[in-house]
Amino acid sequence: MRRALALCAALLWASGSTQAANDNALRAGAFDPPRLAPELALPGTHGKALSLADYRGKVIVIGFGFTTCTEVCPVTLATLAKARKALGAQAKDIQVLYVTVDPERDNAEKLRQYLAVFDPTFVGGTGSASQLAKVRQAYGVSAEKKASGNSYFIAHSSFTYLVDRQGRLRALMPFGHTADDYAHDLKLLLKE
Repeated sequence: MRRALALCAALLWASGSTQAANDNALRAGAFDPPRLAPELALPGTHGKALSLADYRGKVIVIGFGFTTCTEVCPVTLATLAKARKALGAQAKDIQVLYVTVDPERDNAEKLRQYLAVFDPTFVGGTGSASQLAKVRQAYGVSAEKKASGNSYFIAHSSFTYLVDRQGRLRALMPFGHTADDYAHDLKLLLKE
């Protein structure tokens, strides 16, 4: 009986240790080793050039999408807003940057208004088709214009990047992760 209790106690301890170790690991796919995040160098929705250097010292989440997206983009932005809210006072050290993949329809003002619906602190990046293509290429983001009736939509990559306080790419979060997953990873990066 003592052996059985000792074995149960050891298993519970090991289980707790594994959970603690998992709590200290990013839930997103980690870049190992981390590398410097490519610069954005785009017009921003905040009225000035969008530069990662301006946010050094903060943890940055970079996403790509467009304002007329009806599925992935609003879900991603709502998830990020919920994660930021869950961080409470720590949210001041988080910056969400969202780069359009639809320069034909997303000017700075339209993108600013769209992002403000989710969180007024979110900053967008716009620009010419060639400027945006260079940024997408640097981040490995695909975007393809597809006809839809008399209009079009953009099929695009749906992951987000987590950038640490030093401006290094630390993780790639696939679509479908929860606000809790984001909050968990952002807290870890904020502690560094």
